[in-house]
Amino acid sequence: MSTIAIHAGEDRLRYADSITTPIVQTSTYAFKDTKELEAYTKGGKERYEYGRYGNPTEKVAEHRLAALEGAEDCVVFSSGMSAIVTTILSLVRSGDHLVITDDAYKKTLEFCSGYIQRFGVGCSIVPFGDYDALQAAIQPNTRFIFSESPTNPYLNIFDLARLHEIARRHKVLTVIDSTFATPANQRPLEWGVDLVMHSCTKYLGGHNDILAGAVLGRKELVEDIRDLHKAFGGVIDPHCCYLLLRGLKTFALRVRKQNESAMEVARFLEAHPRVRRVYYPGLESHRHHQIAKEQMSGFGGVVTFDVKGSLPVVKRFLDSLKLCYIAPSLGGVETLITHPGIVSYYNYSRQQRYALGITDSLVRLAVGVEDAEDIIADLYQALKRSARAEKR
Repeated sequence: MSTIAIHAGEDRLRYADSITTPIVQTSTYAFKDTKELEAYTKGGKERYEYGRYGNPTEKVAEHRLAALEGAEDCVVFSSGMSAIVTTILSLVRSGDHLVITDDAYKKTLEFCSGYIQRFGVGCSIVPFGDYDALQAAIQPNTRFIFSESPTNPYLNIFDLARLHEIARRHKVLTVIDSTFATPANQRPLEWGVDLVMHSCTKYLGGHNDILAGAVLGRKELVEDIRDLHKAFGGVIDPHCCYLLLRGLKTFALRVRKQNESAMEVARFLEAHPRVRRVYYPGLESHRHHQIAKEQMSGFGGVVTFDVKGSLPVVKRFLDSLKLCYIAPSLGGVETLITHPGIVSYYNYSRQQRYALGITDSLVRLAVGVEDAEDIIADLYQALKRSARAEKR
């Protein structure tokens, strides 16, 4: 994995003998003469024409990501949501139908349950993990099943072998957002999934300094997505691709460290009297622990947990943290923590949030690459301060 993350997709000899992939910072490409122009437009000569249709730095990133995921092809985007929306729209036509699980990312759910229906596309939302409901929701015009694994914020794990079996029997496609897992911990294509998505903003970039997305899978499916991508124009710029490639070089090392630290943190939190419950697939207490053991090589760097006490107590806990930043992302080298109820579901009523399992006491911790004992020490002192606030 580390070797692929460093070398895949690059020619050994690069411009000016550079070790790193150069940034080709241009929006358009010149032709030597009309003969070369016609060789490209009429003869299919492989080269670059315009930035929206491809860039050399971008191509290296796509090839490297495809190698990491074990995919035939990859297309990168300016963000994870651009990848999701473009993929969904490329797969459906008016009159089609899709199935999505209720534990998917909020913005993905909102797009599928609301906006896409303007184009005459139906959508069924089914409870995550209810495979009977999943099968019952499939209609003759169902085009694909969409889910995540692990999910946000409860880190539920989809049984990918079971998903593949259901989809094959009903002749529908399968799409999995594998951002939380990364190719280091889970490779859905090996379980029969048709398309895999990533927000490269997270673990793949790894430094909290880029926005990017990717879709990977069989060449014919990815090509259709790429064609629509060219029309939508949600392209990733060359400098961002360079930073993505830079991040990928330490990708395997970072994820291994985050896996190890997250397990230590999860066990600490599970044993702490100020924590009601911990959600982490590496723990035996997680409801999908056995599935995670079977299809994942690591359990990821995100740990979600319930802090005992009211919302003011939870806020005191968050405000008392000194090492962990309060920020709504994950996968970077810095440890981040967020409160889903305040950040992602601020426009929902308390009743609506609780119906979705987004309680006042729920927080999501994205473990970075700091020493695990320092992260734990920070959590310990903040939990201690929150206990004092409750006594008052």
